[in-house]
Amino acid sequence: MMRQIILDTETTGLSAENGDRIIEIGCVELVSRKFTGNNLHHYINPERDSHEDALKVHGISNEFLRDKPKFAAIAGELVEYLRGAEVIIHNAPFDVGFLNKEFERLGLPPVTQIVSNVLDTLVMAKEMFPGKRNSLDALCDRLGVDNSGRTLHGALLDAELLADVYINMTRGQDALLIDIADAPGEGGAVEQIDLRRFELPVLRANEQELSAHATVLAELDKSSKGKTLWRQFENA
Repeated sequence: MMRQIILDTETTGLSAENGDRIIEIGCVELVSRKFTGNNLHHYINPERDSHEDALKVHGISNEFLRDKPKFAAIAGELVEYLRGAEVIIHNAPFDVGFLNKEFERLGLPPVTQIVSNVLDTLVMAKEMFPGKRNSLDALCDRLGVDNSGRTLHGALLDAELLADVYINMTRGQDALLIDIADAPGEGGAVEQIDLRRFELPVLRANEQELSAHATVLAELDKSSKGKTLWRQFENA
């Protein structure tokens, strides 16, 4: 059973090393690629004001954060929530850098020692869509994810959107894999089904379909100058 946490933060600015702090953290839980509703969301008193440019992005006022808990008050809950999960983040170095700095202040281990893996959807997007814009908004538009409610950045909303984006980005053959731990039977054993008890219908081609098929074969014969393999074996 795979447990994944989609995580996003909002901050007072762009540099954790220069003293900027986390003001909001939003996490969405997926288990076996399904939303569980077991999400985590906190506003945090950063003990400093946000930069003007950051305020334009997230719109969370300094006054609103004054009575919110400090990071130390929610750190324990956050660590236990993340423990052992695969964490999925868009532009992971940014959020991980801020989390590591907050953990360091409290004598806690870095993110990579708490979670099983960190997956960066920005890296994934650049590989899937080279040369294109790969911001969260751009990916929502490209993948048909409704982001009409996103007028400002918000950690929980962005995590929810990223979860939908991630599911759409990975909705290939991986989505067909069965988690053996969830399969029926003791010890994860898969139940054996005797397919002989099912009578499968035979759907035969109609005249129009046979004619269309013959036309395609004739074109292939022409382009290969009569060297198609099925012609050599059709009367064998």
